[in-house]
Amino acid sequence: MEIRVEAGDITRAAADVVVVNLFEGVKAPGGGTGAVDRALGGAISETIRLGDLSGKANEFVLLYTHGRIPAPRVVVAGLGKAAEFTVDSVRNLAGNLVRYLRRPGIETVATIAHGAGIAGLPPAACAQAIAEGALLGGYRFTRRKGTGTKDENGAEGPKRLIIVEHDAAKVPEMQAAVERGRILAEAVNFARDLANEPSNYATPTVIAERAQELAHELGLECEVLERADAERMGMGAFLAVARGTDEPPKMIRLAYRGKGGEGYDLALIGKGITFDTGGISLKPAQNMEAMKADMTGAVSVIAAIGAIARLKAKVDVVAIAPCTENMPGGHATKPGDVAVALDGKTIEIINTDAEGRLVLADAICWARKLGARRIVDVATLTGAVSVALGDQCYALLTNDETLASQVEAAARAAGERTWRLPMFKEYEEQLKSDVADLKNTGGRNAGTITGAKFIERFVEGTPWVHLDIAGVDMAEKDRGWIVKGASGQAVRPLIHLALALADSG
Repeated sequence: MEIRVEAGDITRAAADVVVVNLFEGVKAPGGGTGAVDRALGGAISETIRLGDLSGKANEFVLLYTHGRIPAPRVVVAGLGKAAEFTVDSVRNLAGNLVRYLRRPGIETVATIAHGAGIAGLPPAACAQAIAEGALLGGYRFTRRKGTGTKDENGAEGPKRLIIVEHDAAKVPEMQAAVERGRILAEAVNFARDLANEPSNYATPTVIAERAQELAHELGLECEVLERADAERMGMGAFLAVARGTDEPPKMIRLAYRGKGGEGYDLALIGKGITFDTGGISLKPAQNMEAMKADMTGAVSVIAAIGAIARLKAKVDVVAIAPCTENMPGGHATKPGDVAVALDGKTIEIINTDAEGRLVLADAICWARKLGARRIVDVATLTGAVSVALGDQCYALLTNDETLASQVEAAARAAGERTWRLPMFKEYEEQLKSDVADLKNTGGRNAGTITGAKFIERFVEGTPWVHLDIAGVDMAEKDRGWIVKGASGQAVRPLIHLALALADSG
């Protein structure tokens, strides 16, 4: 979708539909909405008076202009209560709006900058949120459909979105913000594309190829460790997961140098289990098809470093994506086997379905060897996090208050929610093994926390945050900028974190 900002009068916009807005409880619209109302002879005010328009959040009312303005249609979007309206509201509104306008005959949409008027929000922030929301909310995964991108009504959706700003002096800053929003949204959709793919179309080899393509496009360093390379380096935890599959495992490293120097300011580590059967500890058959998305962490960090490079952030970042299938088979790791991680720690594998922490362990050890000064890992790690938090937020666990606060701020900037869980030392008791340095699961109780405590053993004091996104990585329905299927959550927070680190020097 093309998105641009133009100086002008919304009543004169040449478009298939003009979008204005209304806060809940407003009886006499002002600003751009008032101007359109006057041009339509009071049609919006009359609709309010008749009770067909209240301004409640996510309410859309379609009016026909009958030639009184160039656009044949006007949509009035409800903004909800003014006191509750934020930049996040703008992003969600844009996502809902683009889907609402997926109608025959609507290709060009002209809109005012929601929130930049009476709500008093910064115009550039609103423009960026509109761009993000429109591109994210309008996303659909259709590449495996033979019917193409059209809905049942034959509509493909808007192709152009024009933000009309009456003050020409604001246009350059708003257009720059739109371009930032596009980069952020396209990174999310890159991750969504791979996470939505059937696992036979998104193998470790395919993900490695996509990472290499991205590196070639953006000038990133790219290294892909094959099975033999991982064996030579001593990545026994990663290889323990890969033993049961015929698909070649890939340990992918992408690096961006925004300022240059020794080591890295930030390491982004993403779990990349491209299909998770549970291995010998086999999962139930019901809903196992969803396990194609057990690699959303890996594609999130690959997508994020691509956007960081596009934004030319003055920060050095490395992204590591350990990718493999977790399959049963004659060579598969068995419960009770012991693996040796890259740093020499021995791990008793009690449950082969607790595999994500194993691949992360070796990836984190590698990041430390490469000189990472901060580590954030992203993983669909535990079913327990869904029990604890549902699908409204994801878990954050940490060994460092400063980095945790920075990640929380980055998530807020993206309109995403995190919830911090405790990391009390006493939880380590659940990981004690009789035959190895630790075991890979602490049992049913506090499963999300003990998963993080396992990973913490390989961080060795480096400032670290663990994001368990298993409850939010796949959405069951559209809502705001989130669409059904892969949600793309955690991608933009990683980008915002890198940008904040760059700004702080």
